[in-house]
Amino acid sequence: MAENNHDAHPSIDHLVLLVFEAVLEVVCVSLPGYVIARLGHFDAEKQKFLANLNVMLFTPCLIFTKLASQLNADKLVDLAVIPVIFIIQTLVSYVVSVGVSKAFRFAKRPANFVTAMGVFGNSNSLPISLVISLSQTLKGLHWDRIPGDNDDEVAARGILYLLIFQQLGQLVRWSWGYHVLLAPKSRYEEYQDETVEEGRYRDDVDDVPEALIPGLDEHTLGDGHSDASDDSDAYEPAGRTPVAGTSLTTPVDSDDEASTPRRRSAPKKYGNGINGDMVSFPRVGDNESDVPTGLQGCFVRASLRINKAMTSTKQRIALCSGRVYQRLPNPVQKVLATTWKVWLRVYGFLWEFMNPPLWAMLIAIVVASVPDLQRVFFSEGTFVNNSVTRAVTQTGGVAVPLILVVLGANLARNTQTQEVRDPEEEQIGKKLLVASLISRMLLPTLIMAPVLALFAKYVPVSILDDPIFVIVCFLLTGAPSALQLAQICQINEVYEGVMSKILFQSYVIWILPSTLVLVMIALETVEWAQLSG
Repeated sequence: MAENNHDAHPSIDHLVLLVFEAVLEVVCVSLPGYVIARLGHFDAEKQKFLANLNVMLFTPCLIFTKLASQLNADKLVDLAVIPVIFIIQTLVSYVVSVGVSKAFRFAKRPANFVTAMGVFGNSNSLPISLVISLSQTLKGLHWDRIPGDNDDEVAARGILYLLIFQQLGQLVRWSWGYHVLLAPKSRYEEYQDETVEEGRYRDDVDDVPEALIPGLDEHTLGDGHSDASDDSDAYEPAGRTPVAGTSLTTPVDSDDEASTPRRRSAPKKYGNGINGDMVSFPRVGDNESDVPTGLQGCFVRASLRINKAMTSTKQRIALCSGRVYQRLPNPVQKVLATTWKVWLRVYGFLWEFMNPPLWAMLIAIVVASVPDLQRVFFSEGTFVNNSVTRAVTQTGGVAVPLILVVLGANLARNTQTQEVRDPEEEQIGKKLLVASLISRMLLPTLIMAPVLALFAKYVPVSILDDPIFVIVCFLLTGAPSALQLAQICQINEVYEGVMSKILFQSYVIWILPSTLVLVMIALETVEWAQLSG
């Protein structure tokens, strides 16, 4: 175990300085994005482009280099404790938010809003930046189980832990959160009469549900989707590693079509990727006489011939397979048909679920699981390390700064004064703000602190001895509400004014004292577990 020295447990004033340095580093990187956005030079469409570029390119490179160089078979087994802690954290936040809502005597809709604010914390942009900063400024985070542990490896392990928490949170946020907790007002029976009355003054928008996505207008383009004439992808704000199949364009369930206009489905796309319409080529017929002349025509002819050959090959394989299948006994045909249907469903689910960061994580696990392959990529002096690994590492270095710049731009847009159109919001807005902050940044920490301490002391899992893992767990218990919640609120028109105030209070006012307290408690927990162990 680590010794209890000054570096492992600095004095309060020194710890305040170290945490302030880490938080200030985050502020300094994100501030230019905030200023540029407020000046009007960094609009939502540009934020959308950079956020998608980060998700598609820079973040996967960061994930690969950090994880593939750190993982091994033993660590993969130990990581199984993370889903357990995630479930406990989610349950605690849920119970706390329900109790707070009852104390404030909220009805179902505002109570669901408080629950969403309490359960869904930021697990990406802010925690990742803080972990990297703390690993460089706060000493005593080295893990004695790893010979020669250093600051870079501490940061890499912290990112690994956060990514797993993050993907678990995405699944819950874009299912339960989007469809239930932050559902539109029309989903609640007690608001049916009110929403019907409001619908009479919305320019008959319900009569043309395909024309415009509900909840958006020209002033909010980029927060969800572009205008109806544009098939651009959904805007993914910093803080989200999007999960395919849970995008904002998920159609409303058929049971709710009577009360809610159906949202326009987005083009089929890979992960959070860019759809195929982004790169276009001249459309020509199947006849090679239709192609243009010159060098471009040569490429087009070659492409046509390749496509014809592939199509012909597929047809022959399908024909032969069909003949063989028809000759098989009926029981065998039924087994094969059932197996094929199951495989198609599994394949479709995996393809829709996977996104570039998840693919990078999967590739990193494969590389880390094969020692020879890991040495090829990460041993000094190898050809692959000097070329491929170095290029990927440089590309991944852009991810965190870009995340923070877009984070600042998101705050500039989401914290601007929102016009309050909901009479209920005018009446209970302040109560919603206080209840949400208590449910997210105060009570869960007070309850989870002893739980995490008991885990660190008694659960025989090695990563619970890792100081950066304990810090990650505490940062997530008291992290501000996720920025994506503002996006969902804008789409479903759920207390948008309160949402902007929550973001301002949590990310600007309370982030420094909150981070300081969380880090102090985490270090006390590590020290107590080590001494008592």
